[in-house]
Amino acid sequence: MISRKYFLCLTIFLVAMSGCVVQRSPISGNKRAYAYSWAQEIQIGREADPVIISQYGLYDDPELASYVTRIGQKVLAESHLRRPDSPAEFRQTEFTFRVLDSPVVNAFALPGGFIYVTRGLLAHVDSEAQLAVVLGHEVGHVAGRHASQRALSQQFGQLGLIAGAIAGQELLGLPGQDILSLGGSVAQLMFLRYGRDDERESDELGVEYSALANYESEAGAAFFETLKRLSDKSGQSIPSFLSTHPDPGEREVRIRQLAAEWENRVTMDVLGVDPFMAQIDGIVVGDDPRQGYTENSVFYHPQLRFQFPVPSGFQLINQPSQVAMFNEKQTAIMLFALAQDSESARAAANDFAGQEGFVVVERSRSSTGVFPAEVVIVDVATQDGQEIRVLARFTEYGGNIYSFIGYAAKTDFNNHVGDFSNTMQGFSELRDQEKINVEPTRLKVIRADRSAPLSAFIPAPLPGDYSDEDIAILNQTTLATPVQNGAPVKLIAK
Repeated sequence: MISRKYFLCLTIFLVAMSGCVVQRSPISGNKRAYAYSWAQEIQIGREADPVIISQYGLYDDPELASYVTRIGQKVLAESHLRRPDSPAEFRQTEFTFRVLDSPVVNAFALPGGFIYVTRGLLAHVDSEAQLAVVLGHEVGHVAGRHASQRALSQQFGQLGLIAGAIAGQELLGLPGQDILSLGGSVAQLMFLRYGRDDERESDELGVEYSALANYESEAGAAFFETLKRLSDKSGQSIPSFLSTHPDPGEREVRIRQLAAEWENRVTMDVLGVDPFMAQIDGIVVGDDPRQGYTENSVFYHPQLRFQFPVPSGFQLINQPSQVAMFNEKQTAIMLFALAQDSESARAAANDFAGQEGFVVVERSRSSTGVFPAEVVIVDVATQDGQEIRVLARFTEYGGNIYSFIGYAAKTDFNNHVGDFSNTMQGFSELRDQEKINVEPTRLKVIRADRSAPLSAFIPAPLPGDYSDEDIAILNQTTLATPVQNGAPVKLIAK
């Protein structure tokens, strides 16, 4: 779990740093105003990076991580931050490229040189050239100092920077799904991080940097078509007039135009399909059940060997840092996580009950089966004067301390306390080997043994809820499109 105190310190740190400095733009060389100095941007990235890792988790594939870093460094070497006439503070800034363990198709950048792509994005990319355009786009956000510009124009820009990244907002235009987006369209719009001009500039820079690295940057256009198809399929696309991101369809056309402008200036002959496919063959697609999954209203965690019931009518969102459960009206919320920095359930309960503004209503020592547990009920007044009642339960199991925190408006608490209690008391050891040995769905790259439509290569049935159309989107084509003999085909299998 992300420590609340740590996140609060980070927020205060960012607010305290907010101000105005005048420095040269790495891209134009002209002086302009920014919210932070370049040194402060680097510090922001370093402070926020552990939060991002805690929220998403790193994908456990060192070879794939090294591969993404190599492509990222090639693109970075052609950026404005590495050119001979660029100031030393830009040229000497170290960049970090990370692969996050998330199925969401997502890429984003933090100030100071921290670039992230998810395994979900990598599964939907089809070549080194496409990846180079995506990474170049994110390097462009850093080089353009877009976060610092946005923070200058909006008082809370520095908060949106971190919150937006944690919420999984898709910088390439696809809305994320995460606990911070529970507020619906208002929250989604609030956390859109960059303006259209920023996105267009990063598109231009992504094409420029990848082209100068000799990649066929036109290939990036097909990825934006994939984003559009994913948005359309999920029904989550933001109308173009509302989104700060240009429409993916518009960007597909623009990427092709930009690439054409570079064709007569540099050699763009690197596509890199085979080496890319070799790297993503076997990558986990979709949610990884080994990190927790729900089946028949029970949440199972095979790696940590526990389970607990999910209340009827509650939606569950599983993250590396916590599990969130909430009812349809979002009037009752439960959070489950590791209680870090606590040596016992009693110590965790003491820390929780002792927070400023918490009024202890009831406290008791209980047990969940054979596991010692501490229960605390507190009342908390929010900043707008609303009273919240909170039921917290801390349980010792497997050498860890686990916390359940359920809360609702004080006036509505009794309507939900039964659901809270049943879930918390239902926490137990997972012993079912079938549940423990569950395996994720993985990407399987095959070579077509004949020329035939894509549909001819898709096995039946597909695992889980995957459809033939999902396979078509993964391959950036249609089910009826012919696949040439010997061409790679992405499939999925257990």
